[in-house]
Amino acid sequence: MKMEASITAVEQTIGYTFRNKKLLEEALTHASFPEAISYERLEFVGDAVLGLAISNHLFLTYTSVDQGQLSLLRAANVSTEKLARAAVRYGLHRFVRHNTVSIVDKIREFADAVQREDDCSVVLYGGSVKAPKILADIVESIAAAVYVDVDFDLKKLWVIIRGLLEPIVTLDDLEQRPQPVTMLFEICQKNGKKVDIRQWRNGAKSTASVYVDEELVASASSDQKDIARLEVAKIALHKLEQILPATMMSDSYAGLDCTFDIEAAKQKLYAICGMKKWPKPEYSVERDEGTPQNKIFVTSVLIATPVGRLKMLGDEKSRLKDAQNSAASLMIRALQQEQPTKSGTILRVCS
Repeated sequence: MKMEASITAVEQTIGYTFRNKKLLEEALTHASFPEAISYERLEFVGDAVLGLAISNHLFLTYTSVDQGQLSLLRAANVSTEKLARAAVRYGLHRFVRHNTVSIVDKIREFADAVQREDDCSVVLYGGSVKAPKILADIVESIAAAVYVDVDFDLKKLWVIIRGLLEPIVTLDDLEQRPQPVTMLFEICQKNGKKVDIRQWRNGAKSTASVYVDEELVASASSDQKDIARLEVAKIALHKLEQILPATMMSDSYAGLDCTFDIEAAKQKLYAICGMKKWPKPEYSVERDEGTPQNKIFVTSVLIATPVGRLKMLGDEKSRLKDAQNSAASLMIRALQQEQPTKSGTILRVCS
């Protein structure tokens, strides 16, 4: 495709017409393309400006969330995986100028894998094929090109570029999907093992290594410190699953309170299903009654197991989130005890 047509197509995709078309041409040019300025300088700016833009959004959206959770949210929203999927979703990879055959193969493999996925929900920590960095570079470079073209106005950039980042990863997304670093520490702590993640800079790269009982388990590198930490935790978890599968499974249920709702039960149930290789839990609203000032919610959770589907009704709650947590709590206890719990109703539904 000629560059003029590519520029027009990208402008239509992001809903912005460039005053300086050369900026977008540069943003779409890989270093392998001869006799042209590559996107490397723009990518440098885009990496920083996207992080700042999403940080501002999260800071204003989650006014009571601490710095640690905000950092996790930012990392999830500007990860290579997230940005690469955005490039595929909006077809931006079709407009890049390059002269490297291997790039075509990697992009095609990743794009095909994303398109084959049945689940349309947010993928936080990677799919079946590793995201090529060039796809994330494209999004960062286009963002930088817009930023420069609007005279470095961050608010204008956010209005223009936010659509590419949708759906924004939310706090609820993180709660429902176990965070690899947190999960790694919890598993090692429950199994009496000492875990340490050591990080350092290696030129432009940040490298992270996981040590369990002072033995090296995994290493990973990334341009971003947070992403390197996430990647190495995923690799370490995969290796530990081969060593401690039975212990990890039993520890997922350990220490659950038998009187009150389990804290972060939705996240824990999601983790249990993931480790058992079951589909993710499905939540439904069974009752929604009362006035806006005095609401009553009852939700159910359904999980599919090899022997059939299990459905659990939760207790009455005044908030939908709490009702879902109640259903998840009772389901976890039912799985733990392998029998119906006193305060909930469990149904086995035929497959």
